[in-house]
Amino acid sequence: MKRLALSVSAAALVVANAAYAEPKAEVLHWWTSGGEAKSVAVLQKEFADNGGTWTDMPVAGGGGDAAMTALRARVLSGNAPTAVQLKGPAIQEWYEEGVLADISSVAEAEGWAGVLPASIAAHMKCEGSWCAAPVNVHRVDWIWANADVLEANGIEMPTTWEDFNAAADKLQAAGIIPLAHGGQAWQDATVFEAVALGILGPDGFRKAFVDLDEATLTSPEMVAVFDQMRKMRGYVDPNFPGRDWNLATAMVMNGEAAFQIMGDWAKGEFLAAGKAPGEDFLCASVPGEGFLYNVDSFAMFDVDGDDNKAGQELLAKLIVGPSFQKVFNLNKGSIPARTDVALDEFDSCAELSAADMQASSDGGSLLPSYAHGMALRGAQSGAITDVVTQHFNSDMSSEEAVKQLAAAVANSL
Repeated sequence: MKRLALSVSAAALVVANAAYAEPKAEVLHWWTSGGEAKSVAVLQKEFADNGGTWTDMPVAGGGGDAAMTALRARVLSGNAPTAVQLKGPAIQEWYEEGVLADISSVAEAEGWAGVLPASIAAHMKCEGSWCAAPVNVHRVDWIWANADVLEANGIEMPTTWEDFNAAADKLQAAGIIPLAHGGQAWQDATVFEAVALGILGPDGFRKAFVDLDEATLTSPEMVAVFDQMRKMRGYVDPNFPGRDWNLATAMVMNGEAAFQIMGDWAKGEFLAAGKAPGEDFLCASVPGEGFLYNVDSFAMFDVDGDDNKAGQELLAKLIVGPSFQKVFNLNKGSIPARTDVALDEFDSCAELSAADMQASSDGGSLLPSYAHGMALRGAQSGAITDVVTQHFNSDMSSEEAVKQLAAAVANSL
């Protein structure tokens, strides 16, 4: 009887320890620029205020590519981080490898299904169970501009690609770099999909970059997309290769360049530098209809230890909580994933984004970004981007690019 009593006491102690475990989390992410670092600090503080211990693992570079390389090394060594910034089909890919934790208990207790758009929630589920927590909704298809540069040159924000080309030619003649750009593959892809949305339209974009429809990939309209990309290549400065995106944003801030095509994380850089929308910088969707979204999220990996599991539960709760969704997105430049967060403290660009997202959702033109890992798995998106960046950095004809695009996609399937 004494031995049984001891066993019961030991079991009770284990349960007690689990219940009162200090939440711990090692968090792998690629938020390292000014606006991004300020944003992730919000989550760190809220985690600490709730008794948690945060170990930061930032990995800069490649729009998350370097972070994914670091993650794979950690998982293969049997030492996965507690939480990892993941998104889109990459979440499902890691789930299929059997390394993600189920956070359905938190999602159900917090009522996520009632406050998240169905399309966003779908990305966060793995075979019906919640496996990731959404942080925000970024719009990808933005044009940012230096307000003073445009005013000084008598230029309005372009509403067609013909308008953009005319403005760029005028700026170039005045000795101003028309388009701030960083020569990295993911940045090339960002500009490409924005151009493609404008030229192909929402239905054409979906057929090409969600359905991978060969007829659309080889269409005259796709040739026109590459023709416009050739023009874009002529509007960037010679020093663009390898430039990080936030340095391109800084070129617009300081008036060295007029425009940048980049997701609304660029707005986070403007805001972090004390710039005001409508005064110092301007925002508009790229010419054409539709809305390309990129949703940042965190997936929780299978880890040992009650402290780590407590950390995962606390992180998941805080990430989708209304307080963090508001404060984080005010800093990041994005809009909340939750639909019940008031936007009265958000700026005019965020209000435009939220209105356009709702309208696009209602109209069937709310589309996942291929360039930012929301629409396709890595093999297919990588195949497309390889052709895009080869074309951008060579004299390859648009017709040849279209042939290579269709072949690359077919070979990746």
